[in-house]
Amino acid sequence: MSEVPIQCENLAAQVESILKLLQEEASLRSQDVMSVRTSLGKVISPKFEIVFAGAFSAGKSMLINALLERELLYSAEGHATGTECKIEYAQPNEERVVLTFLSEAEIREQATFLCQQLRLDTTVNINQAGVINKLHQDCEAIIQQEGGESRSERAKQAKALILLFDGYEANRQHIHTMKNATHSMDKFNFSNLKEAAGYARRGSNSAVLKRIEYYCNHPLLEDGNVIIDTPGIDAPVEKDAQLTYAKIEHPDTSAVVCVLKPASAGDMTKEETELLERMRGNNSIRDRIFYTFNRIDETWDNQDLRRRLDYLINQQFRDTNRIYKTSGLLGFYGSQIKYTSIEDRFGLDSIFAESVKSLNGTEETPQFVYEFNKYCISGKPPSSQFSIVITNNNGPNQTYVSILSQHGTPLIDQLIKDSGIEEFRTAITKYLAEEKRPELFRNLADDLQEICINLKKNYQEQKHDLDSQPDEIEAMKDQELQRLNQQLQEIGKEFDQHIKEEVNQIINNSCENFEADFKQLKSGMIRRLDELINTFSVVNAYKRATDSHKRNSTAPLLAVLVEAFYYLANELEDILIDASRKLVNNLFNDLMEKINKSGYHSRLYRFLGNDGGIEQKMKTVQEIVVEVLVSEATIECDRYVRESPTFYQEGHFSIYQLRQTLQQTAKTYDLESMVEAEPAIRQFLKIEFEPKVKNTILKTFPQTVNQTLKSRLLPMAEKQADDILQQYPQARAYLEQGLQQEAEEKIRNNRLLLNDVKQKILDYNSAVSQINNCLQSMHLYDHLLPVIGNENLPPLETDAKIVEDNGTNNIVDSENLTDSTSSLW
Repeated sequence: MSEVPIQCENLAAQVESILKLLQEEASLRSQDVMSVRTSLGKVISPKFEIVFAGAFSAGKSMLINALLERELLYSAEGHATGTECKIEYAQPNEERVVLTFLSEAEIREQATFLCQQLRLDTTVNINQAGVINKLHQDCEAIIQQEGGESRSERAKQAKALILLFDGYEANRQHIHTMKNATHSMDKFNFSNLKEAAGYARRGSNSAVLKRIEYYCNHPLLEDGNVIIDTPGIDAPVEKDAQLTYAKIEHPDTSAVVCVLKPASAGDMTKEETELLERMRGNNSIRDRIFYTFNRIDETWDNQDLRRRLDYLINQQFRDTNRIYKTSGLLGFYGSQIKYTSIEDRFGLDSIFAESVKSLNGTEETPQFVYEFNKYCISGKPPSSQFSIVITNNNGPNQTYVSILSQHGTPLIDQLIKDSGIEEFRTAITKYLAEEKRPELFRNLADDLQEICINLKKNYQEQKHDLDSQPDEIEAMKDQELQRLNQQLQEIGKEFDQHIKEEVNQIINNSCENFEADFKQLKSGMIRRLDELINTFSVVNAYKRATDSHKRNSTAPLLAVLVEAFYYLANELEDILIDASRKLVNNLFNDLMEKINKSGYHSRLYRFLGNDGGIEQKMKTVQEIVVEVLVSEATIECDRYVRESPTFYQEGHFSIYQLRQTLQQTAKTYDLESMVEAEPAIRQFLKIEFEPKVKNTILKTFPQTVNQTLKSRLLPMAEKQADDILQQYPQARAYLEQGLQQEAEEKIRNNRLLLNDVKQKILDYNSAVSQINNCLQSMHLYDHLLPVIGNENLPPLETDAKIVEDNGTNNIVDSENLTDSTSSLW
């Protein structure tokens, strides 16, 4: 098997170096690196796990047995356990098996489920012999009713329950109540893998095993290849099916062999379709999927099945060439009976002795013998080579022996060839030996490609930008001064745009703080109106009315209402003015805080030493806006004194309320009748003033505020932008004062940044070159990563210092380092 070249020994470190460089670049940090880490894990992992997945009875275990040409795994239809089997490589003298048993709780769970399926007593106590014996008898009766243990799904489930009980009773000493016990084969005194595998393969033992780990000597398992057999995706116990999906999606899984049933079933099952969908887009396995249509022998004498299978493959699997048609049963047992003869009836007395045991004096026929006889009459063996005659007088076993006695090894070889197992074994062996590692390295290179391209582009842009910066103080100063006018113009535009955006947010109700303050203004007006009406005093209003007319001792209701209108309007004006002031002051405080935190504000201070008059302009506009809104609030509330249009409108509730109140107050001429009518007067005032206040806070005043802010702030911002640009002389004079030191610092900083970029390029090229050496050793010349070419970089600079040169400060280098990696560029 292939080995990792010496050039790839430090591959993980080099890839991590690339990822570290990526993380150091803020603009690239968000790039997803999960696929790279997954691919790297596959490349450096000592194991390559190949999961066999499919439905129950698809033939996964038999296919694995056929692949390894050794009977390791238990294979029977209707097997109820969710046993996971793992097969790894071992030296010839180190073959072994490690067994992990189900817990008693898990066995009880499975027994209960099967009893439910069979409609038997579900109150199962597996520690009561009488209960198990009764259920055992019930299962035997079901098998007889169905005509045999393989004749129906119900019979298979009954057989599975029998095996579960037998396995529990036979292995009770190895099973813990709640935990899964693990034992090596030494505990069972097995001397070799064959004995241990035989024990694990026995149906009753397999039924109570949770996991079986085989360590087997076979060339297919070299180079860390691990074969994993999983429970069926349509397992009767849901959690067993989920074990398979979890294993397929596990990061350790590197490839999947999908063992599919359409050759015998005609179509994909719902579970098989879900299996294919769950694998799609899985970075752990990518396209390392082998599709095996097992039980292909079912199509040899069924034209309809053969046609449907071909159509399915052409329609749904045309994007892959890893498609195989196999018969695991014929392929495996074909390889086993090659070493038998007429003396043991071609395996009936050796390989199949267990299943041939007679019942009621009649010898049983192994499944392979049935399938072999069907193969012989299917027309699949070439008639030019094999003239096969079958006599109806003979039983299946006799027919089997007769055919092999006549045709022997050539027919067996033809059977193995037709089973497709050799083709499948050759393909997967070739893949694992020749294609696996190059493909894993190729995937890693492809995943790294985008990262390396982005890093290369980023470094080149950084270097180009730094190279374009002046390298002398006077040149740096000249460049800064030349850009000053443009920078002032940009600052002015940014300020103007900022104010426009803030005003736009206010107008569109998108400014949270302003909306919260305006909401307080609204609620304050409504709350104050309620307070004024609820506390309104007719006595006080009556007194104010009579005070205005000294000669009179009484006052009409209309005079009381007049005093009430003036009183409410003036009080509401006060609250609206106060709320408007608070609204404007909070708004401008927020605006100044945002301005002070902006980038253009800090740049203004750098160029002018002040904010260019922004704060003063903002304060002036603030005062104007307050003055305007106070005036508008006064006008708005002054209008409350006038009656509303509906005040005297016939049919309106207000005129009705007024008439009722007049009738009540007209009874006497003293204050008493007025006081008695106070609730009615308050209700009348509520009807009159509520619509006025709502109209103010919902319609007129919001529009007034928005228009005022827009008309005052936007022209100020536009003019201030021009004022900032006009301050160029002051900015130039101020900037020149500190530009000498700033230029020195900037040049020094640019040198450091350039050195940093050059060092990163060195580190990048070093890592990429070593990764490319590894890829070249794998002959992946079309997948090499991009190296940053010769950009005429100056050497790295160290100990840069400022020295006096004819009265002018210049940066010089005390030492130049030789570029040790120029050969990479």
